[in-house]
Amino acid sequence: ASRVVVASRNYGDFANEATFEIKKCDLHRLEEGPSTTAVMTREEGLHYYKTMQTIRRMELKSDQLYKQKIIRGFCHLYDGQEACCVGLEVAIKPTDHVITAYRVHGFTYARGVPVREILAELTGRKGGCVKGKGGSMHMYTKNFYGGNGIVGAQVPLGAGIALACKYFGKNEVCLTLYGDGAANQGQIFETYNMAALWKLPCVFICENNRYGMGTSFGGWHFWPQLVVSVYQVDGMDVLCVREATKFAVEYCRAGKGPILMELQTYRYHGHSMSDPGISYRTREEIQEVRSKSDPITLLKDRMVNNNLASIEELKEIDVAVRKEIEEAAQFATTDPEPPLEELGNHIYFNEPPFEVRGPNQWIRYKSVS
Repeated sequence: ASRVVVASRNYGDFANEATFEIKKCDLHRLEEGPSTTAVMTREEGLHYYKTMQTIRRMELKSDQLYKQKIIRGFCHLYDGQEACCVGLEVAIKPTDHVITAYRVHGFTYARGVPVREILAELTGRKGGCVKGKGGSMHMYTKNFYGGNGIVGAQVPLGAGIALACKYFGKNEVCLTLYGDGAANQGQIFETYNMAALWKLPCVFICENNRYGMGTSFGGWHFWPQLVVSVYQVDGMDVLCVREATKFAVEYCRAGKGPILMELQTYRYHGHSMSDPGISYRTREEIQEVRSKSDPITLLKDRMVNNNLASIEELKEIDVAVRKEIEEAAQFATTDPEPPLEELGNHIYFNEPPFEVRGPNQWIRYKSVS
């Protein structure tokens, strides 16, 4: 009988890096734009793949926990848009700053918060990244200012962070994100104007996932002539996002003022968990995007086709990610809820303790920074 022998591949069998042609960005009021080629090392590719796959699985687990009524309240998922937060994060420094809207879980993980703390925050547990008091929209860590439940309200806050960077003479930038549903907010354009006048190191980023709360982007919005330079980026390609962000960050660090990026992306889930996401678009449309433009599949194909990794190696990463997510979910469903006595804590930073009224006027809690 014939015998099949499968030889295992050593790390030395793989290429160290590969160069890729990426989609050219559409420019407005810019003479030059981001590079149309990108070099990706094997190590970088594996990191991008694991990070995006972790975010994808974390969001799918969040969907499951929400449907089991373990996660309550508002919950906005990020699956489909993973290339945006990963491409942005790998192009900046840990000392740079990020603030976003309410689709925040992926950014929280990309900024360094473990999955177990994110899921525990979603389930309202003491081990959550903000002790179970922030929920889906309000997660924070070093140089990450979380999400915001008020449409577009984080944009002037991001400009304020950029103003602080400039005021204190730090060579830092702030990535300020908002969704296409916030793109006609007046406060955004007031912020553009102030940032341009003061030449703030702020990268304004519109994550255009094609739909607002339940309406297509083209059905209600006209993109205006802006006071800052702007370019459109393929937000489903992590390398395209990375190169575009590098260009934007260098532009800001050079003292040229703010710049605006539009990341053209897509969300697989509805606007929030209360939105089935198929009343204003078809299942066929979602499936077509999944089959043709999925950011994880695109990266996987690039790595395998250019000998940066094997299918088996990536499958091993998938298995490890699933195990990590399951362990995090176990923690998030068994960790205790925060005690009521901690309700008033963390109102202010680095302030002396003070009393906070509890659920009725006779109860007082001491607030600790």
